[in-house]
Amino acid sequence: MNSDDFYRIRRLPPYVFAEVNAMKAAARARGEDIIDLGMGNPDGAPPAHVIEKLCEVARNPRAHRYSASKGIAGLRKAQAAYYARRFGVALDPDSEVIVTLGSKEGLANLAQAITAPGDVVLAPNPSYPIHTFGFIIAGAAIRSIPAAPGPDFFEILERAVRYTVPRPKVLVIGYPSNPTAYVADLAFYEQVVAFAREHGLWVISDLAYAEIYFGETPTPSILQVAGASEVAVEFTSMSKTYSMAGWRIGFAVGNSTLIGALARVKSYLDYGAFTPIQAAAVAALNGPQDIVAANRALYKGRRDVLIECFGRAGWEIAKPEASMFAWTPIPEPFRQLGSMEFAKRLLSEAGVAVSPGVGFGEEGEGYVRIALVENEQRLRQAARGVKAFLAKGPNPLPLDGGE
Repeated sequence: MNSDDFYRIRRLPPYVFAEVNAMKAAARARGEDIIDLGMGNPDGAPPAHVIEKLCEVARNPRAHRYSASKGIAGLRKAQAAYYARRFGVALDPDSEVIVTLGSKEGLANLAQAITAPGDVVLAPNPSYPIHTFGFIIAGAAIRSIPAAPGPDFFEILERAVRYTVPRPKVLVIGYPSNPTAYVADLAFYEQVVAFAREHGLWVISDLAYAEIYFGETPTPSILQVAGASEVAVEFTSMSKTYSMAGWRIGFAVGNSTLIGALARVKSYLDYGAFTPIQAAAVAALNGPQDIVAANRALYKGRRDVLIECFGRAGWEIAKPEASMFAWTPIPEPFRQLGSMEFAKRLLSEAGVAVSPGVGFGEEGEGYVRIALVENEQRLRQAARGVKAFLAKGPNPLPLDGGE
């Protein structure tokens, strides 16, 4: 027997990023300097007062007991207060807020809570993998919808609902999106809520990049729409906003039925994050917010450097309006390679790691995702490697038999 004998494992294709990650690890083991723009892994640290709170609470012997599966009351109240001041949305911390072990865990466990085998879920393509595979693991079938909130979004959505059997149960959206960096406005969310109420859909909104926007208008929440709490739940995360990715703190907020279902599943699976980490997250949400603006400026500066120096190297990068990613087509001479082969060659020949677009769904083929997780000096260094790589052109593909 092997792992492919298990039902849920059979439904998961080989992890697309594994091959690039293995190449990256091997290169580093050989002592090569790899500039890693692949994983969206923040390189900063939380504010000092957050770390101090972690240490303070960790010194209390009682803090090392089991915590609360749905999150300590103070942290749920702090998240409700954040929604009130940022979006003007009132939430009940007891019934409409739950703390998750990062938004990824919350999305996967909500999928388990509300999905029966054979259910149909509408999810964007390309998209962050958990948006589809969380539901696939739970036994659902996925019908793809556009990632861009453009003019054809609702036309395709209407067709999907009308012609899919059984009728779709859940709609997944996420803006600013990963990997594409698409953004949505409040008018779009108003249409989503109206559509969901008309067709009996649950809506799951991923708002992990809420605070990383580069224009004048702040990113909206779907819960700002009247009636949204009847159909929608929204996930957010401390990871990027406060540089707390490894701390694994996120939230689900909104519809009390969905929050209750998630809470019930989680009660069987975990005891919540380490209490000192939750206390430190309270300090982050309730304390000085300087880091929020600082991180926004940091990623904007890196975005501008990436576009400028890669452009001079011969690779025009599409300009993202939000998120910590650039989603951009493979340079024309290299399109024939596909995103996986291009990413592998960029890594081996230029020492620069990016994520192949096909890893986010078949509609991602022809693109790569570039994460803004290295400083500006390293981005300029990466551009020099990219310039030399592009100048060589695509290597000729080997003939059959290797001749």
